[in-house]
Amino acid sequence: MAEIEIGKIVSAIPIPAFFVGANFRVQVPNDAAREIFGPEIEGRHYVTALRQPAILRAIEAAVSEGRRVVGQYTVSGPVSERKFRVTAALLDGSSPQGVLVCLEDVTPVYEAGQMRRDFVANVSHELRTPLTALLGFIDTLQGPAREDAKARDRFLSVMAREAQRMNRLVGDLLSLSRVEFSEKQMPDATVDLGEILSASVATLATNTAGDRLKLDIAGVDPSIDQVRGDTDQLRQVFNNLIENALKYGGETAPVEVTLSAVPQDLYLRTRSLRVDVQDHGPGIASHHIPRLTERFYRVDAHRSRELGGTGLGLAIVKHIVQRHRGRMAITSETGAGSCFSVIIPVA
Repeated sequence: MAEIEIGKIVSAIPIPAFFVGANFRVQVPNDAAREIFGPEIEGRHYVTALRQPAILRAIEAAVSEGRRVVGQYTVSGPVSERKFRVTAALLDGSSPQGVLVCLEDVTPVYEAGQMRRDFVANVSHELRTPLTALLGFIDTLQGPAREDAKARDRFLSVMAREAQRMNRLVGDLLSLSRVEFSEKQMPDATVDLGEILSASVATLATNTAGDRLKLDIAGVDPSIDQVRGDTDQLRQVFNNLIENALKYGGETAPVEVTLSAVPQDLYLRTRSLRVDVQDHGPGIASHHIPRLTERFYRVDAHRSRELGGTGLGLAIVKHIVQRHRGRMAITSETGAGSCFSVIIPVA
């Protein structure tokens, strides 16, 4: 196999790759490898060119043992790390002889594993707190407070509240699982967002001060402006956003819900409908906004739990909006309230 052929093969490999010749010098690195190690690695001895123990060990083992060797290599970036699976294979009996080294980016696999571990840890933490309270009150009721009617009533009230908290958490976990499972399936029904918003506002107005909620859907023609959507899931989205605005916007502050038509959304690149849920609460600091849709992320964890939040509501909203091929936008200014927007393409 001629050297020119080795060069063509390495260049065609879609992941970072290079060839270490019989003289132990790096030959024909492809463009992806040059991006990682720099263009100066070509022609240099692999030990001085790479200086990465994991890659050096893989190459040395491939040469000494005459087999394919797999290792791991981590690149530290300005924001996060990238992890690679390094494969070094000896090309014995070929001409020229040497070691072909490939680096497969497995960062998404590691990130998925970390997300799974974080998720399990968060769920365990969220369930442990109410469970600990329940077990403590049960022990007390079975022991010292067995005959204390006042303490029994007080403890049972707290136990009921903690049990409801666990029930909400389990319900949101199941809802999140269902939404994620169906996220790739675009809804096939055509729905009227104005009707869905009106139903959400009517439902929530019965449980709160009705005069706080203001709905404006006058700018949309229901005969033209409809979207492909799942009515139940969209109700869940708007119920969640409106409930959050009522909870965190202040006890007397108004909440405005507006439906408008967008002739050409900048990001979706099509005619869309936009729903804005605006509150007039304390607002959210800018560094919190990018993380609001993460699972279990809370700006004020204590207040969120006191108000019955599970930390999963906005994560569910995000996945539902993605299923509808739409997008979310969050704007907020400390002291001036927050606006949560949902933009969905017109059917």
